[in-house]
Amino acid sequence: MPIPETQLETWSHQGSIKQSSITYQSIKSVLEANDAPFSEKNYKVFLQGSYGNDTNIYSESDVDIVIQLNDCFHHDLTSLTADQQQAFKETHANATYTHVDFKKDVLGVLLGQYGDDVKAGKKAIAIAASGNRRKADVIAAIQYRRYYKFLGLSDQSYDEGICFYTGSGVRIANYPKHHSHNLTKKHQSTSTMLKPMARIFKNMRSRMVKEGMIQDGVAPSYYLEGLLYNVPQEKFVSRYDDTFVNVINWIVEADRTKFVCANEQYYLLRDNSPVTWRDEDCNTFLSAVVDLWKQW
Repeated sequence: MPIPETQLETWSHQGSIKQSSITYQSIKSVLEANDAPFSEKNYKVFLQGSYGNDTNIYSESDVDIVIQLNDCFHHDLTSLTADQQQAFKETHANATYTHVDFKKDVLGVLLGQYGDDVKAGKKAIAIAASGNRRKADVIAAIQYRRYYKFLGLSDQSYDEGICFYTGSGVRIANYPKHHSHNLTKKHQSTSTMLKPMARIFKNMRSRMVKEGMIQDGVAPSYYLEGLLYNVPQEKFVSRYDDTFVNVINWIVEADRTKFVCANEQYYLLRDNSPVTWRDEDCNTFLSAVVDLWKQW
């Protein structure tokens, strides 16, 4: 039998807001302290992830924070002509304070405040939960620019994102502000049904992991949001059960090779990329979520 509307309604609710806000503001104030070694640099602290996008659920309530250095940036010049690439290189010099320096300083600030609760992970700096503070992940990033035109500083065009390096030296470039803006715009166009449905999908995933239907990590929240972003707005209707049926039927029948991430900078489903979802994992999730619906 299908999952009852009452259960879907419960799953649609947003997770912790107050504690997450307290956590974010506390860590933000530490990073923005006047005695931080990068205090005189041009940087910005902001949210990304489920809490930042209002799609967090109770069982998964990490607070994802970005601290972005703007005094230097990495770039993608592949869309520029040879002449424009040369003009860019003649205009910009290499930075002296780099991502390596910045990440080291950010880690030092967090260690100084939180001590053993801080661990440097493959991608983010993790801060363990303690008291009213929820678990948080801090990414030390620099600005990233994908250029479409460069005729000089007064005549240039690019999309701005962030980039950082993993512990093994792999560069990851992404666009969290594009993701958040586009997701909210789509949410509004679906009569505010998109984000509740994202929370329903995430709770269904958590149930499937708990019951051994899928492995943990098969369906990250970021990709589930991207999956729903591709669904036509008319598939989102007034009831959650009807919307789920509309959405899942459309996704199963669609040409998913054309799906894009919510940031609209990458395709959603591609293998061998740190910023895209493996097609096999997406198929595993879809098969399991249909089974969960039918076997409830």
